[in-house]
Amino acid sequence: MNPFRWGFRVQFLLGFLICAALLGYAVFLQLHDGLEPCPKCILQRIAFAALGLVFLLGALHGPRRPPARRVYAILALIPALAGIGVAGRHVWIQVMPQDAMASCGPPLSFLRETMGPLEVLRTVLTGSGDCGTIDWRFLGMTMPMWSLAWFVALALWALYAGFRARKQRLMY
Repeated sequence: MNPFRWGFRVQFLLGFLICAALLGYAVFLQLHDGLEPCPKCILQRIAFAALGLVFLLGALHGPRRPPARRVYAILALIPALAGIGVAGRHVWIQVMPQDAMASCGPPLSFLRETMGPLEVLRTVLTGSGDCGTIDWRFLGMTMPMWSLAWFVALALWALYAGFRARKQRLMY
């Protein structure tokens, strides 16, 4: 039962299941424990959803040829790198002293109604204060720290699944 020896399809299915579980847990914490996501948390959820979608498409397609597998690995790398960037910035904001940071700003819904898409993205990525509030910890790590770790792990997993040399089976 070594997951590193599983086929491409099953490895990508596992990536999808991990993304779905992470998103499900985030929604559970929001609805059950009342942890409202900040704009950076929402962007991380979007990145996990996009990454999970690529994993699911790769698992459903299950390409047999290495070039197609590599394409899926690179496609998965795009939302993973975006998530690494947002989560990394979020972690940086959280480790800064609270008095050194400005407020995170208005909710994402208000920003979407009053600004264009590029202005919203710029505002969300430069927001700080409320994003620096730590409401949740597990094993000493905050949620953005865990998100960063999962984005890195899933990016490496996608690259491994897509670029791993596989034995060719001869069919007679």
